Amino acid sequence: MKRRILLVDDELAILLTLKAILEMHGFEVETAASTKEALQKLDSHVYHMVITDMRMEKDTSGYDVIRAAKRQEYDPATAILTAFPTLGTDWKSQGAQSLLVKPVGTEDLLRQIEALLVQHEDMKHKHEPPAKTASAATNAKSVRNTARR
Repeated sequence: MKRRILLVDDELAILLTLKAILEMHGFEVETAASTKEALQKLDSHVYHMVITDMRMEKDTSGYDVIRAAKRQEYDPATAILTAFPTLGTDWKSQGAQSLLVKPVGTEDLLRQIEALLVQHEDMKHKHEPPAKTASAATNAKSVRNTARR
């Protein structure tokens, strides 16, 4: 099963470059070029992870995307992508699990995404009722094995 990522950025060159890199490394990537488009996609599709630029329509648009992602029942991992890390000083309190600073190298980006996905799956399974624990452990192991490939 391919892991699905929603990639949100209003800079088309960055959006298409990151999409190509992630797809070459086995991810299924959908893109959104605005906060509004991202919110629509979050409500109509399921993603393992949401990576959003911070500055789009306004300086903190990324937080709107993160908050919407955290409201989804499927609970995706979340990351803010920004060239302005000082703008995003309260990213954790806004619900993001990771801050990715542009420009980010391909290997570093992939390593951070894989680590976040594994960490997020582990956290989700710790909060599940005991009846689901056996299958959760299998799923987390599967995510880890996929991440090692």
